[in-house]
Parts: sequence; structure tokens; C-alpha cells
Amino acid sequence: MVGYLYKNMSDTHDHEEKAETHEILSPIVVDEGAPMRELLPHIQKMLDDYISGLNSAKKAVTPIHIDDIALRVAKFYEMIRKVVDWKEDNALRRSATERVLKRTLFPKLSKLTLTPDVDTYRVAYTVTADLIRGGHLLNDEIPEESVMVIETALKKYLYILAHAKFTKFEQIPLKQQINFAMFIIELAACEIEEILTTPVKERVLLETMTKMMSDRIRVRPDGTMNDDEKKTQVYIAVCRTLFDLDDTFIMAQLIKFSYRSWSMPSEEDLAVYAKDIPALWEGSSHVLEHPLARQFYAICERMDTVYMLIGDLLDTYKDKTEELQKLFGNKERYLEEITTAYDKRYHSLKSRLMRLAIFSTLSVFLSNWATFFIVEIPLASIFYEGFNWFTATIDFVVPTVVMALLVSIIKAPGAENIKSVLTAVTQSTYSGEKMMLYDVYLKKRRNKFFNLFASILYTFMMFGVLGGAGYIFYIAKLPITSVIFDTFTIALTFFAAVLIRNKSKELTVDDSSSIFEFFMDMLSVPIARVGSFLAAKWKEYNIVAILFTFLIETPMVVILDFIESWSKYLKERRADLH
Repeated sequence: MVGYLYKNMSDTHDHEEKAETHEILSPIVVDEGAPMRELLPHIQKMLDDYISGLNSAKKAVTPIHIDDIALRVAKFYEMIRKVVDWKEDNALRRSATERVLKRTLFPKLSKLTLTPDVDTYRVAYTVTADLIRGGHLLNDEIPEESVMVIETALKKYLYILAHAKFTKFEQIPLKQQINFAMFIIELAACEIEEILTTPVKERVLLETMTKMMSDRIRVRPDGTMNDDEKKTQVYIAVCRTLFDLDDTFIMAQLIKFSYRSWSMPSEEDLAVYAKDIPALWEGSSHVLEHPLARQFYAICERMDTVYMLIGDLLDTYKDKTEELQKLFGNKERYLEEITTAYDKRYHSLKSRLMRLAIFSTLSVFLSNWATFFIVEIPLASIFYEGFNWFTATIDFVVPTVVMALLVSIIKAPGAENIKSVLTAVTQSTYSGEKMMLYDVYLKKRRNKFFNLFASILYTFMMFGVLGGAGYIFYIAKLPITSVIFDTFTIALTFFAAVLIRNKSKELTVDDSSSIFEFFMDMLSVPIARVGSFLAAKWKEYNIVAILFTFLIETPMVVILDFIESWSKYLKERRADLH
């Protein structure tokens, strides 16, 4: 699938896009008075796949045990990392996996080759043990057999890394070689996480929503996008809206779909991977940044609430799957359970948003400390400027206050939203209900004068807000270098606030907005665009994260290993006393 799209993506790059929605009313074919309702085929298949997936995961295992003392120390460290990395909860486990892989493999990397003394089993066990220590996996729950599966997967990625074939390899810059190595390690982290967690629910929900949205989205004119290409774009949009998954995860899944023997490759397969994967990586933007990607995203975002709530039901009945079929077939009971799941999510929404706001603000605050002592003070000294208590306070407090103000105006959906949610859930579950179809057009007529005016206004708002923030720091008599740093920090703060506001929409199934939200978008979106760019660079050159990884994390691992080994030694000596 991916290879095909990479070859043909250029055909659609020059097209313009348009999205419209239409409703098609289907006749009611099921007796409303019947106690059991007929499920849509994709919902029935979802239930079957979910039940079979859970049953296959239930088997006798030998669990890995981590010493409780080391577990507590490592969990505390991971709490600090959560602030430093500025990542969401669903990305923390994979982030931890990537850190372990980089810590263990980077010292053995020479360009894109590996030294022959890589102990893949040791690396696999280290990754697993560190994830348990950090609280990302449950202690005494992960089977030791998983380590060997992870080792097999690691060998595949290390082979690709060592034998990758680029076009004109000698001309590839060193940074690009490092970025490719990072990409391969991130792909490995995705597969390792899947091996250790067996995400049955997430997999069936992604597949089900992709099938449903592929059936409901039509690309116009007919024939401008083939079915595989459309399904790929729908899958990408579903990953981003339903679970907020990143591009690396999406690429890992698309690669797995493209190579059916990816999990158990032969030697011939490995040679093909080493040749193909670099080209796929270099051209990934053609798939991930398709001209219609925004259109697909906007449509799927309206339906992700339905599958979030269905996923909550699957979790609720995980230990009593025999009741799922009856639950989904009984419309009245089903909607009652959906309403209960909605209420739980609604009541936890504000706390989750606040927690996300706090961690993102703390991350920016900590980065301010790094820039303050490492960059701002030395630069201010060079230009014969300095800080006093007032300017230093302004330097740290203002971005935090701005974040607090932005978060305070974020509201959860109104009480009437539940009606729209239940309607969407019903339409997406039962046969005979009204079905919404969405048309995406590759061509549209543009008003050049409006586009010019909108671009000018957008740019004016961007520089106006940035300039206003910079002026406040300037009149507070901060050094000019700090004015620049703090203005960029404000842009990061707006970006974080926009992300949090997007999270507040997770339970809505429409794209309506109030006049207040319209004006807030006018002010926040342009400057958040700058913050988005800075955030990407922050992740790439995160000084604090680098400090933690190489100066603190490595000795921390040594300490944890010593604590665990010493604890085991003491227990063995205690067992001798009888």
C-alpha cells in the first residue's frame, strides 16, 4: 500500500481541495420494537475480532519481576521525565522505550553501521525491565517469553540500520544519516510497545473506524483517488484523531501493512527492507502531508467521539466478553452504557486538561531555567546588560500567567452535546439508521482577492500578538536577548493552549463554534503556528532532555541496577538464616 502511494502521490500534489457533506436517508429495515437490533457489519466484525484477540492473549506465562525498591525509585524519575519531555500520556511509554534503545545502541553506532558486539537479548531485556521499573508496564504481568520476541524484532531493525541503501549514499549528510537512525529506532519502539502491550482494543477500533469512514467518504470527481490511496489517508486521519498517534507510529503501521511478512521476515525479505525503507522514509511526507490530509482529518474528527466511547465499553466488558453481543444488540441498554461512559469522560475531561496544561507549562518553565542560565545571562553580559529580581521574575512568571489565563477560558462541551453523541453512536452501530456521507473534492474555485486579504490579516495578527508580547517584555526592561527568548516562549504557550483546547473538543461530534471561540481563534491560531514550529525544534534540540538522557539517565540506570542487585543479594542471604 505504502509503496504504491509513494509512486503515485505526485499525481495529486497539484490538485486543490474542497470538502462538503451530504446526508442520505436509508429506509428503516429493522423492527424498532424488536428486543435485539441488527448490527452494522463493521461493528459485528469489531466484536468478533476483539473477543478472539483477548482470548488469544490469555495464555500461561512466566512473568518478569522487578524489585519493589528499584521500582519506586524509577517511577519517581519517570515523573520528572514526564515534565521534561512535554509529552502526552499515550506517548510516554514509547518515549521511554526510545530512550532506552538510544542509550544502549547509540554508543555502538558508527554512521549507519553497528559494531558486532551488540547483545540483542540484553537490549531486549533492558527495554522491558526499564519499562516495568518506570511504571509503564505492570510488574509481574509481562511474560519473559516476550523478551525473545522483542529480540527477533530488534535484529530486523538493526539489520536495516546496518545495510540501509540510499541513493548516492556518499552524498547523504551526516545529520540525515542520524535522523534515519533515529527513525529506525522509533519504528523499533513502536513494534516493541505492541509486543509488550498487545493493544487488541486499539487495533480493532482503528480498523473499524477506518472501514466505516472509508465507506462514508467519497472523493470527487470519481476516479481521482483509488481505493487504496483513500483508505490510507482515512487510516492516517483516524490514527491522528482517535488516539492522537504520531507520524512514526502511522508509518510503522503502513509499513507493516505493505510487507505482509514484516513480523517474521526471511533473509530475502530483510534485504528488500534494507533497500526499500530508506526510500519510504525519504518520501514519507508525500503520504503524511497529502493535499487532502486536512479534509480527511476534519471529517474523522467529527466521528472519533463515537469510537472513544465504544472503546470505553470494550474496556468495561473486557473480563466478561460473553455479554458484549447482547449489550450491543439491545439498543436501550447499549445507549445507557454509552451515556455512562460519556459521563465518566466528561467529568474527567477538565482534570485531564488541567493536568496537561500544568505539565506543558512546567516544561516551558524548566526550559526557561536552561536558557536563563546557559544563554540569557551570558548574552546579557556580552551586551553589558543584566537582570535584577524584578526582571528575572517577569522572565519566569509572565508565560506561566498567560498559560493560566488561556486554560481558564477552556470549557467542556455543553449539556446538549450528549444528544448529538447518542445520535452519532446509533447511526454508527445499527443497520437501518440514517447514514451520513461526506464528499471531498479535489478541485475548488478560489477567490484570489479573499485569499490575499486573509493572508495579510493572518500575518498581521501573527506579528501583532508577537510584537505586543515582545513590547511588554521590553518596557519591563529585560535585556533584548531575553525579550526575544520570552516572546518565543509566549508563542509556545499559545501553541500548548491551542492543543489543550483541541482536547476539550474530544467529546463533540460537530464543528460548530461560538462567536467567542471565533475571536479566540483569530488571536491564538496565528501565534500558535509559530509555537508549533518552535515546539518541533524544541523536541529536536531539547537541551534539558539531552541533559537528562546522557548526564543523568545513564548513571541513574547504574544506580537502579545496583539497588535491584543488592536487594536480591540481601534476600538470598536472609533466606540462608533458618
